[in-house]
Amino acid sequence: MSAGMSEDETRCPWAGNDPLYIAYHDTEWGVPKHDSRALFEKLVLEGFQAGLSWITILRKRERFREVFDNFEAAQMVDYGPEKIEALLKDPGIIRHRGKIEAAISNARAFLELEQGPGFTNFIWDTVDGQTVQNGFRSMSEIPAETAQSRALAKALKAHGFRFCGPVTVYAFMQSVGLVNDHLVSCPRHAACAGLAQQAG
Repeated sequence: MSAGMSEDETRCPWAGNDPLYIAYHDTEWGVPKHDSRALFEKLVLEGFQAGLSWITILRKRERFREVFDNFEAAQMVDYGPEKIEALLKDPGIIRHRGKIEAAISNARAFLELEQGPGFTNFIWDTVDGQTVQNGFRSMSEIPAETAQSRALAKALKAHGFRFCGPVTVYAFMQSVGLVNDHLVSCPRHAACAGLAQQAG
């Protein structure tokens, strides 16, 4: 078991039995992130995930980081046709032209926000700077989208972001700790709540 979780404790069932997914659940998902580059990376990867499973993205994440210059937006905005064609031929990532081009344009939008309020502030203002602590007891209670994810998706779109609809954005909010959607029976619910309190 990872993160000190014992056999008799119940993690969220979506983690399944895949060691990579379990490690992601136990160490990353729901942990509040405030680093703008990390937030941008996660938003871009959530966009690539659209229509696929997150484990597919997770298995390709390291290659994504390699070919997208660790999601440094200042480098991504300079990607031209040759780079795009090279990415489309790379089997280590999701080879979808629309998503690749969106990642590049999203880098431009990200840099513009960084010059203004800052991307981290922009994202966290959605929840007034504090993690929303949900108390769901079963997977069926967890929504696919919320009023807050719809508002953030609309705001992102207004700033030029693409592939960030309300469902994608809610998955992003869950993963970066804007909301704590670990089930209350999962030890990570309390752990992430504690991390959010420290961050606040």
